[in-house]
Amino acid sequence: MGIFGRKDTETTAAATATVSPELAALTGAYTIDPAHSTIGFVARHAMVTNVKGKFNEFTGALHLDGTDPSKSSASIDVTMDSIDTGSADRDGHLKTADFFKTDEFPQMTFRSTATQALGGDDYRITGDLTILGVTKPLTIDLEFNGAAKDPFGNERVGFEGKAEILRSDWGLTWNAALETGGVLVSDKIKLNFDISAIKNA
Repeated sequence: MGIFGRKDTETTAAATATVSPELAALTGAYTIDPAHSTIGFVARHAMVTNVKGKFNEFTGALHLDGTDPSKSSASIDVTMDSIDTGSADRDGHLKTADFFKTDEFPQMTFRSTATQALGGDDYRITGDLTILGVTKPLTIDLEFNGAAKDPFGNERVGFEGKAEILRSDWGLTWNAALETGGVLVSDKIKLNFDISAIKNA
């Protein structure tokens, strides 16, 4: 049984009543550890290859409720100026008015609104993603990787997540046509999350 509960609504009451002590012990507030977490993305470039990037600066918090997992929540704030694709020129372009306008919109935010269990340790979390001042719903498929105490005594939980968006939904429409047809940058962007969070004292 995972942190967000069972998919079958008919067994929800029974699942809550028989929640394991290990799961109940996860209840609490957590802070995302950016040193051991990654918020990344993949975009198709020139129709033929993928460009991968990530954000090096972000903060986030989780609230996990092991006895009533539907009450769990998550929030993330990303510093857009920390975008890193491995190319200083490309990163500089992404910060301009063609894309993220980082001077005007320094942060991207996510606030969860609901969760759904898909079976096993697989879940779906829905929330509001805000980019360029535009807020749209985002659905993230998550895998709960478990919980452990690290050598420094920190209680940690881990999640992996993935999602797909159309950047044009948030007003990110800049592009360039290719002579051979198609465009330079794909509208579809793949998002990936590797999250390690530490339980607050």
